[in-house]
Amino acid sequence: MSNVFVSIIIVTTGRKDYLEPCLESLKAQVNTTQEVNIIYTLPENISYCEALNRGIAKSKADYILCLNDDVRLDKNFINEALVGFSINENIGMVSGKILRRDGVTIDSTGLFLTPWRTAKERGYNVLDKGQYQKEEYVFGVNGAVAFYRRKMLEDIKMGLEYFDNDFRFFYEDLDISWRAQRHGWKAYYMPKAVAYHVRGGTARKQEGLYKKRAFRYLVNDDLQIDLIKNRYLAMIKNESLLGFIFHMPFILIYDIALYAFLLCYKPRLFKNIFLNMRYFKSAFRKRKICSQ
Repeated sequence: MSNVFVSIIIVTTGRKDYLEPCLESLKAQVNTTQEVNIIYTLPENISYCEALNRGIAKSKADYILCLNDDVRLDKNFINEALVGFSINENIGMVSGKILRRDGVTIDSTGLFLTPWRTAKERGYNVLDKGQYQKEEYVFGVNGAVAFYRRKMLEDIKMGLEYFDNDFRFFYEDLDISWRAQRHGWKAYYMPKAVAYHVRGGTARKQEGLYKKRAFRYLVNDDLQIDLIKNRYLAMIKNESLLGFIFHMPFILIYDIALYAFLLCYKPRLFKNIFLNMRYFKSAFRKRKICSQ
């Protein structure tokens, strides 16, 4: 699928040390025709999901690559990733091999749904020794480097929203992957499509970059609330009744551990968690829209 027209959406706060290398890696792509839409979250202070929705609405191509600004692509990334879409018409998402900036540590080789109903990045934080060199189906794609088929996005959107604006930040990639799976779409992993990502570059404090549990300590309260509430929103919108019953013990174990942590270290968040329950009603409404 060489020389296919691709729309690229980059969400950025305007940090030149991230954005410029990202754009340079796009210029270096081999044999591709691109349109690039750069969506700034500042000064309007729009959310990550809103920014993506604006970019997709402006785009024209049949294939849409959503990027964080802290990502650089190998020169063959787009060509290699596009091959994944040609394998089956039901493939609506393609993941490449996402490495850290050191080039040897894995950031993600595909997104998966855990029994705790959290998002798991396969291979996260382990050294790349060629253990994920097989092309194969995965559950979903990491939001930092997410390649979508437009037909899929149009099929699963909710009104004017492709990504759920209520999520703002975090879990939006799991939600859209889960929603797509429910509509019969699949995700595929292409290991020769390589990208490099600064894990947490757009959300964490500098001392929290790459650290496994840094979200618990080194992001602000609003982002932590998003991280907590969005897991529930994803379940409300996408989980089946049978799936919810089967996974209830795992969900409870996770929640007990989570709220024990908050009680010990961040009790101030409980009030905001309660206030954010207003989003649950919206999630049930959107579930009905997605089921139509």
